[in-house]
Amino acid sequence: MSPLQFPQIDPVIFSIGPLHVRWYGLMYVLGFSATYILVRKQIREFRYSRLANHFENLNLVLILCVVIGGRLGYVLFYNFSYYLAHPLEIPATWSGGMSFHGACIALFAGGWFYCRRQKLNFWKTADIYVATIPLGIGFGRIGNFINGELFGRKTDVPWAMIFPGGGNTPRHPSQLYEAFFEGLVLFVILWMLRSKPWGKSSWPHGSIFALFLVLYGSFRIILENFREPDQQLGYLFNLLTMGQLLSSVMVGSGILLLILLVNRKSVHR
Repeated sequence: MSPLQFPQIDPVIFSIGPLHVRWYGLMYVLGFSATYILVRKQIREFRYSRLANHFENLNLVLILCVVIGGRLGYVLFYNFSYYLAHPLEIPATWSGGMSFHGACIALFAGGWFYCRRQKLNFWKTADIYVATIPLGIGFGRIGNFINGELFGRKTDVPWAMIFPGGGNTPRHPSQLYEAFFEGLVLFVILWMLRSKPWGKSSWPHGSIFALFLVLYGSFRIILENFREPDQQLGYLFNLLTMGQLLSSVMVGSGILLLILLVNRKSVHR
């Protein structure tokens, strides 16, 4: 069976003079929009009036954290030596290069700082937002697919695909695997569980956030086995990709956080 051919999708949707509207940028807009709509829904559902009063400002802070953290994460984790020699290219997000783990760290830090300054319950707020984040991840992976980047390893499965940047070798469409598991599946799980910390047999606030760390990290560790390692890094310690190493830290942090939250709740009963 012949491998599938990558669909030739122009990464630029349309142009107005020097302005280029790209599919990848649209995916970010869709992700931010989904979070905006679903967080507002939860604010009404849980009657969280304090968050409602800070909703717009907090959204702005978190969007900046995603963009800045995602870019700096890529620079530090994936291509530090290059950007050390070419520092003026660090702000050039349009040239590609964003790290989910960098964005995650920045979201945590920025959200915690804002909630502390405005006296919002950070863990309660984090649970509400994090239940929506997988949708943004899924849209981002679709953007990666349209760009023909972050493609998979060589394979002979029936749905193997020839990517423009991957030579004539059939490869896993790993971006679509990640869009499905890290995006849709993870969203369904967290969205179904989101009301547990508010129910009668409640988990402590922060539990959804901790579950997100564990589940996303686990999905990413598994799916990295189908994804071509970053060319400039290869395998770390001849064993792990950078994505697997960072995701292992996420899983460990999520398990530790869940244990601490449950123990703290038991002590305060």
